[in-house]
Amino acid sequence: MVYQVVVTRGYAQPDGSTVFGDIGLSRLTDAGLAWRVLEEEVEEVRADQLEGADAVLVLGPERVTEASIPASGRLRHIARFGAGFDAVDTDACTRRGVLVTNTPDAVRRPVADSVVALLYALSHHLVVKDRLVREGRWAERARWRGSGLIGATAGIVGLGGIGLETARRLRAQGLRVLGYNRSDRGREAADIGIELRPLDEVLAASDYVIVTVAANPGTRHFIGERELALMRPTARLINVSRGVVVDEEALVARLSDGRLAGAGLDVFTEEPLTADSPLTALDNVVLAPHSLCWTDQYTAAVSASVTASLIAVSHGRQPRETVNGPFPAGTWPGTRACGGNEDERDRT
Repeated sequence: MVYQVVVTRGYAQPDGSTVFGDIGLSRLTDAGLAWRVLEEEVEEVRADQLEGADAVLVLGPERVTEASIPASGRLRHIARFGAGFDAVDTDACTRRGVLVTNTPDAVRRPVADSVVALLYALSHHLVVKDRLVREGRWAERARWRGSGLIGATAGIVGLGGIGLETARRLRAQGLRVLGYNRSDRGREAADIGIELRPLDEVLAASDYVIVTVAANPGTRHFIGERELALMRPTARLINVSRGVVVDEEALVARLSDGRLAGAGLDVFTEEPLTADSPLTALDNVVLAPHSLCWTDQYTAAVSASVTASLIAVSHGRQPRETVNGPFPAGTWPGTRACGGNEDERDRT
């Protein structure tokens, strides 16, 4: 029986072309897998759309819930194109014997580069200065003197792969880096030169607060009114995590009345952000449409990672980057593929 992969429609066309460019679906074909793009774009994938599928490649923001899983028991793998998996009900997938994978290593460097881009744009008032030139307001340039970064303090909230990679870049550029993580990152922090501190201290002492925590029920409004109030009026906040991690309404209020100097945002509570959002009227905010890290290198790295995971599971091998589990003995999804060894970890 040919292994069947369904690709969600949100960011893809029927021929396999996507908003990211070529994501290497030909690699699936070369490995003996068949793939098809869903005919319909939906917010939540339906079970009837996945009938006959062994795996789903989720390209965009589509939600996958327990109701999305067909009763047949054939579906065994949900592969996220990217690091975030907050739209996938991982607990339900584990109960139903469906493996969930993502591509955290592949997005680590592109997103860290995005953080640096936002930090420089904020420190140099890049958006406002661009507007001054375009609108013939050259004489106003003296009002927008930038802030030097030598000796500045960046506080990173969330020291996963992206947070640690961001810290490496900022340390190399002479910034002091403070860090907070809910689990122990002592060894990794020491290797890079991150000073671990409690969250409140990181917020109070930083010129730039960078949010990279994963989005889950425990991190909704993780940076809320109380946390924003701890930040200096001269500080800026950068969020490349998910919009729900920051209380957007509280952030807008502080940016509007000068209690916070600025923000760089690639994610928002509701996406797409509406044109009449109060954020769009603020001069001290740099906005990006949840795509700042989308580069040719991002596409190449994520494509290689996600197709490798799909191929590994189709051959009964455990892929490198898994999200959920553990599964009861004998029920690991790979054992339902081609009789593979569930202890074998794919390294391709």
